[in-house]
Order: sequence, then structure tokens, then C-alpha cells
Amino acid sequence: MAHAKADTPDLALVVAGDTGRTTTLHAGEEDFIRFWRLLSPQFTGTERVPDAWAEGRYPKVLTTVIWGLTGVGGWPQTSRAPGGDVAIERQDQVLLAADGTPWVRSDPSPDVEDDDIRWHRAPRWLFDDMAVRGDLFGSPSDPVAASQQDAAGRGEWAIPGLAAGLVLGVGGTLLIRGAAARREAAGPLREPRQELIDL
Repeated sequence: MAHAKADTPDLALVVAGDTGRTTTLHAGEEDFIRFWRLLSPQFTGTERVPDAWAEGRYPKVLTTVIWGLTGVGGWPQTSRAPGGDVAIERQDQVLLAADGTPWVRSDPSPDVEDDDIRWHRAPRWLFDDMAVRGDLFGSPSDPVAASQQDAAGRGEWAIPGLAAGLVLGVGGTLLIRGAAARREAAGPLREPRQELIDL
């Protein structure tokens, strides 16, 4: 990865497909750089996909990557020293089309409940190179099998909750929600003043 900007994610939580195996990667590490090149997390566009994919019937997810930005928070947003929080920036999922083309399914704001899901192709040569290693993707069996997901079966997008808990263990808390931050910044609650009168 070339020179990183201050707001560029520097933490990646990788959940390997159906195995539940989780790996934490930091900017500068070889695997972090590989995933950065494969997923292009700063890409904001989208490509058209089959209607079935858009409706949730897409191929099996091989891996999920939650991108985080460390070193956020601190006064005046919180009462803690600056740098202790982690902001979840984006969630990417890797899957394979029937023709072997790797695709990335992205949620640019995983902490917001919306339907802003974006798709783009990933470099096949890089995916193939990473797949040979095999340790950062799900089980290799039937990687192009369609996961018939419906409203009850979209468990793979429940991963941000799991990720949030895991991120807590790797160096911080989620970015403080606006209401809580405003309440902390306002200081202690003011109670009615009472005056002692000496009789």
C-alpha cells in the first residue's frame, strides 16, 4: 500500500467464510496489503450484478473483511485519551461467480441500516494467488455454490456485531455514538440548587 492518508483504514478483521476463523491484520503487514489490493476498499463505485444477487441469492461468501480505522475518539467526544477507539469504516465480502470471477460485495457503512450494497470485480490473478494459500478464505469445497439467502438467512451480514466485539479485544471500542458523545461532552447533569438558611 502506498502512502496512506490519515483517514485510511489501518486495521482489517478477516473472517474466513464458513469456518468462523478470524484473523486481525494491521496496515503494513503482507496479508493486509494483499487484501487491500484484492478488495480496493477505497473504491466507491458499483457494477451491475444479476437480479438474483441483488435479491440476496448470491454465491457462497468465501471471506468477510471488516475495515477499521484506529486512533479515533478522545476528548471532547469522549472522556478518554485520544486514540483509543476504532471506527468501523467498511465491510467487504469475497465470492466467486460460476465462471470463476471473484466479486466483492461491499457495505460502505456497516453501522448504518440501509440498502446501500455495492459490487465490483476483483483481480482474478490476485484472488487465485491468495486462494492457493488457503488460510484466509473459507473451506474450498464447492466455492461457487449458491447460498440461498432470504430475510432469515442473511447471517453473513450479522458479522459486524461479531466484528465489533472482536475489535474491542484488538485495541479499542467502536466509535462513540453521537448521542452518547454529546451527553459526555455536556458534563454532569445539573440538578436544582438548594440553599441552606441559618435560622
